[in-house]
Amino acid sequence: MNRKEINRISAVTPIVMSLLALGLVVTTVTTGWERVLKDEGAGAHIFQLLIVLQVPFIVAFVATAEWNRFMRVAWLAGLQIAALGVAIGSVAYFKL
Repeated sequence: MNRKEINRISAVTPIVMSLLALGLVVTTVTTGWERVLKDEGAGAHIFQLLIVLQVPFIVAFVATAEWNRFMRVAWLAGLQIAALGVAIGSVAYFKL
């Protein structure tokens, strides 16, 4: 795998993981999954893993970025941050 492939994969993966985390939150809210539990259930742990496991991909994205194309790097980093914010914000909004 060359540098461009690693950069492309590490740019898209955190966005996909954030969308999966958002989907998990929406599924939990709409179905009432694990609402009867007093402590965190499997859904919360899966959400936490999806969020934390983004860090290595973000580090790889920054490490393999073509900094002479700064606007592209900034746009993709902003998209990653926005997707992460929506996923975490949904947890705060629904008070999960």
